[in-house]
Amino acid sequence: MKKLFSTLLLCLLFATGTFSQNNNLIVYSQDGYKFSLILNGVLQNPKPSTNVKVTGLNATNYQTKIILENKMPDVNANVYLMWGGNATSNTEYSYALTDVKGQLKLKLKSNEPIPMQAVADPQQATVVYTTMGAPGGNVSTTTTSSTVETSTNGPDGIVNVSINVPMDGSIHTNTNTNSNTTTTYSTTTTTTSGNGMNNTINNGNQNGYVLQGYSGVYGCPYPMGQADFESAKQSIAAKGFDESRLTIAKQIIGSNCMLCSQIKEVMKLMSFEESKLELAKFAWHHNLDKGNYYKLNDAFNFESSISDLNQYTQSH
Repeated sequence: MKKLFSTLLLCLLFATGTFSQNNNLIVYSQDGYKFSLILNGVLQNPKPSTNVKVTGLNATNYQTKIILENKMPDVNANVYLMWGGNATSNTEYSYALTDVKGQLKLKLKSNEPIPMQAVADPQQATVVYTTMGAPGGNVSTTTTSSTVETSTNGPDGIVNVSINVPMDGSIHTNTNTNSNTTTTYSTTTTTTSGNGMNNTINNGNQNGYVLQGYSGVYGCPYPMGQADFESAKQSIAAKGFDESRLTIAKQIIGSNCMLCSQIKEVMKLMSFEESKLELAKFAWHHNLDKGNYYKLNDAFNFESSISDLNQYTQSH
């Protein structure tokens, strides 16, 4: 009986270690700039440092903001804790704050197994990942609500949007027989201050649409309805040339908030790689689940397109 219990316990421990993610993120400045590290809108290190390690990370990606102490422009990037398109566990990812043609960017330098016995680095600030904010920083939020009226008219399915901003924070959806949809949703802006800094951060859909199973950063409040999306997709596909399809696709995407899965479907309507890449870059600014943007890679035929899109999203 004891032997059986021990075997079951070992199997349970093995399964837990296999399927749970527990990664570290190291961000350091190659030029010695002190910075504050913000993950998913939350300040992690209580005071600026040149080297920050965050432990206990269990998501595959984090929207990252680097706020430099010397008042240089902030660095924004999507940091991925995955390798070869797969989630990892017990891995330590190191990103360097690097000067690329006069502009600071985050570059992945290494991914190694987390050492069994970590060696303390006096130059490194080590913190446990927090969703509440680091000690010494203050977070305040302001919530506004917006009414978006979307109308789809004509054979080309061109979409027009008007926005009105009240303050009741409610959510309502009304649809009439003329394919006009009015949606009121709430968005939240978080202002983080600490150590003499005051910065505004987009903190996602705290009061808007929540995508089930998704824990990453939100880029816009409410996705395009599936019925409207199917109608829009038919309008795009009806055009005979990529140029016309791309024009209509941009009109539709530019007036809506889109899921990665929807963007990918529209990309597949394009015949040429160049059109797919241009559409993916444009849609980045109108995407709800930014943490899933890597899933668009499957729509490309060439690795160069994947690299080009990755560079674009990191710089925007």
